[in-house]
Formats: sequence, structure tokens, C-alpha cells
Amino acid sequence: MANQWATSGVDLHLEPHAPGGLRRGLTDALRDAVRSGRLGPGTRLPSSRSLAADLGVARNTVAESYADLVAEGWLTARQGSGTRVAERAVVRPADTAR
Repeated sequence: MANQWATSGVDLHLEPHAPGGLRRGLTDALRDAVRSGRLGPGTRLPSSRSLAADLGVARNTVAESYADLVAEGWLTARQGSGTRVAERAVVRPADTAR
């Protein structure tokens, strides 16, 4: 699965590969997209069904990844309102020139 992204209007451009399996790879890829600022605070993510179809994975894989990131504070989820990137400061790497 090379360079996958959702077609829901949000360019996720995810590569969900990790030694821990597909779920961990997806969770890490989403976390990195939020951490880097590629997915800004308040950005609405595609439904688990839609993202699963786009990536060619099981819906539970996406739902569990979303749940993990909600528990970690990276995402927020409200029934009927969807899943969004949490409002929090973006942590960027320190400037190495200093």
C-alpha cells in the first residue's frame, strides 16, 4: 500500500506501515500528521468507514486508531459530529542552529 490518502477533501497522504502492524502504522501516521501541523487543530477527519475504504483496510482498524488517538488527546470525537484534530499547540522540532 504505497502513498494512500483519503478522498474526502482532507489530504491525509498516509503511509500506514510500522513494525507493530497496520493499526499501529496508521495510528503513528495520523499522530505524525497532527504533530507536524499537516493536520491542523479542528480539521475534521473522514469517517472510519470512508478512510478504511480509501486505504483498503478494515473499518475496525481505522476506528481503533482513532480511539487510540482520542485517548492520547490528539483527536476529539463526538457522536454525530465526527472526529476532529484536537485544539492543542503544535509541537515542532527545536531549531538546531541555536
